[in-house]
Formats: sequence, structure tokens, C-alpha cells
Amino acid sequence: MKKLINTAKLESIFEKELVQELFQYGDVVHFQAGDIIMDYGKYVRMMPIILSGTVKVLRKDDNGKEILLYYLSDNESCSMAYGCCIASKKSEVKAVAEDDGKLLAIPFVKLTDWLCKYDTWRNYFFNSFNERFVELLNSIDIMAFGNMDKRVREYLKEKSERSGSSIVKVSHYKIAEELATTRVVVSRILKQFENDGLVLLYRNEIKLMKEFYG
Repeated sequence: MKKLINTAKLESIFEKELVQELFQYGDVVHFQAGDIIMDYGKYVRMMPIILSGTVKVLRKDDNGKEILLYYLSDNESCSMAYGCCIASKKSEVKAVAEDDGKLLAIPFVKLTDWLCKYDTWRNYFFNSFNERFVELLNSIDIMAFGNMDKRVREYLKEKSERSGSSIVKVSHYKIAEELATTRVVVSRILKQFENDGLVLLYRNEIKLMKEFYG
């Protein structure tokens, strides 16, 4: 199975020797939309590198309400998984597949070894932490200082960019759930977007018009 994976993208990031070790020690795992890759309260024994597809990372508050933290796609990894692996901690986040895809599951026993052995792995590790941190800060800024219209717009832009399509397949309820608001509020905002010529609304689909990206 591993020989069927196109390694070109990884070889543009890492040394060929490291890519060989990644597939030597890691396991290629295929997932389907809706699959839970990491879950709350579970120990994490591997760090995922997304080879294809998109995975969303969620956090749950004390009342059980979930909020979207960030997305992971091609060649990206979850820094929180690394932290849980190294510290032998239970996960405080949940990672759920947005669509079908595959990932490379790296066993935690190799993570620290490669930090010392390969410069590209060290750079990848710290860049991953930095990117996730910036995304978290952006989410906090929007939640703390931005209005819900802006949050919905940024949410749709992110999903569009991740999928490479102007058609976002998501329900109003799902948007509300991930942004920790109500379906009524989301529906009102989307209807205003449609009236402004920014989107076209269909059942469980939203088409983003050219003006939406402006």
C-alpha cells in the first residue's frame, strides 16, 4: 500500500531519507467523511500527517458545546497530537474527517529522534506549531472582537479554500454548531449574504459568488 502513495509533495518538504523513514515507520490510514481520528479523553499514540482530504479540529467547553479550532489538509499536521504523544496526555480536542482521504500515522517513538536527526523535520514541527497558533489567535480575535457576520464569512472562505471549490457543502445547522451560535442566526446572515449577491443558497449547499471573495 505504501508504494502506491505519491511521495512528491512530501519530498518537496523533507529529505528523501526522511520520507523513506516516514513510510517505513508510519502507517497509511484511509478515512471517510465523519470518521473520528482523535477524540476527547483518549490517549494519542501517533501524529497524523494529512496526505489527502480535510480534517477539522474541534474543542468542547464545559457545557459540551463544540467549536471549530482549525482545519488540516495536504501535508499539514496537528501540533496538539504531538504534544499529547510526548507528554502521554489524553486529548483535549477532537479531529473529524470532513471528506474521504488518507493520512500518515507517525508513531510517537520516532518524533523526537527525527527532531535531532533532520533539519527539515525540526522546521516542519515548529512551523506547524506556529501556523496552528496563528490560526487559534485569529479564531480568538474573531470570536472576541468580530461580529457573527464576519465569523460566518471567514468560515465559508476557509472551507472554500480547503476544498478548492466555490460550492461549500454544509448545512446551516452545521455552521451554527461549529461557530457556537444558533441556526436561526446563521440562516439570517446567509439570507442577507444572498440578498447582497454574495452567495446562492441551496439545500445543504452554499455557492460563493465572485463578489464574496472581494
